[in-house]
Amino acid sequence: MSFTPDQKRAIYTLGFCGLVSAADNWFVSPALPAIASALGVAASAATIVLTAYLVPYGLLQPVCGTLGDRFGRLRVLRVIVAGLAAGTFLCAVAPTLPLLVAARVVTGCFAAGIIAVSQAHVGDVVGSERRGAAVGVLMGITFTGQGLSSGLGGIITDLMSWRAAFACFGVLALVALALLWRLPSVGAQGEKSARGERCHVPPAVPAATVATVPSGSFFSRAARIFFGTHRAVYLVACSTGLVFLGVYGFMGTFLSERCGLGSTQAGLIMMLYGVMCLVGGSVSGRIGAARGPRGVIYVGEASGLLAIASLAAVSVTGSWAPALLAAGALGFGYILTQPTLVSLSMDADPAQTGLCTGLIGLGVFAGGGVGSALGGQLVAAAGYPLLWGAAAALLVAQLVLGGRALAALERRKG
Repeated sequence: MSFTPDQKRAIYTLGFCGLVSAADNWFVSPALPAIASALGVAASAATIVLTAYLVPYGLLQPVCGTLGDRFGRLRVLRVIVAGLAAGTFLCAVAPTLPLLVAARVVTGCFAAGIIAVSQAHVGDVVGSERRGAAVGVLMGITFTGQGLSSGLGGIITDLMSWRAAFACFGVLALVALALLWRLPSVGAQGEKSARGERCHVPPAVPAATVATVPSGSFFSRAARIFFGTHRAVYLVACSTGLVFLGVYGFMGTFLSERCGLGSTQAGLIMMLYGVMCLVGGSVSGRIGAARGPRGVIYVGEASGLLAIASLAAVSVTGSWAPALLAAGALGFGYILTQPTLVSLSMDADPAQTGLCTGLIGLGVFAGGGVGSALGGQLVAAAGYPLLWGAAAALLVAQLVLGGRALAALERRKG
């Protein structure tokens, strides 16, 4: 499906904002050994830096999505991207691990709504028929940043320092903020653009950028959506975060400890995650047209199992070569699964698409934070083979039980 120039501009701009938010977290993975060494802590203890970002990043996504529904998506995006930039610069100057963790929490709180609000805004711009393809492209760009930042962050860490890496990604956040101010608003109520002009980028369907919020408290509305007819979508989102993001967060430290790779070498391998995110985002629409949303998720989960098997091969052989396949398969699988869940979630309550997509973010990213914390415990108890085994078992359960639940949802809709 083709998009108009204005629709492409919105997708690419918001994709870049998402790219910065993903990059701001995941460049830390190959830099963890350097951070641990500089702050005088064990590498496994330094993984709390990942959790400190991911947990608030996930927990506050429904809140930010609701704020976008009420006050306007672009207004909210400008505020939270500005906060992301400020928090990232704070991380660059944090002198101790507790203060770095606190700065990461602040950064994660501001960054929380970038993806959820962007997804809802893109849905406004392109309409329901092209929504899945548009979200796939947006998320492909977003998580290309996740993979590419691993290589870039590793290089900057080796050439300069991990503090310089934080500062560089803070600058990228400022660039994203500047691009947002140039993006015109859309919607039936005709918000003004950043230049003060009435600006109507015609969406495919009528869309209110500032919506009337249904009755009930925030928590009651969120609970009705999360545990309602689309609960299978949200539960699969939770397990997706646990497995895909949890596993990815340990790859840098794993390759350093098992294969003796430096930050740059591990980061370059992990860049394949981003490359395959971009590939997966571009083909997800075609897979969905041929197999439907559930088929896209099946392909993504199978790719995730291939990634975990490749990491197990690294554990056995000590060779870094299978990690190339692992990084690529993990990125391809994730980018097929997560955007498809986002698209399905928007049907849970079309009047609150920001909250619907935010709850997916809650499941995925809070799940990723929990996965990082639990993974650290598993590695400390019995090493990486236990982590890979637990991830594979959970993904098989998601494939079987989640698949059945999604099939039942399709039957009810049909």
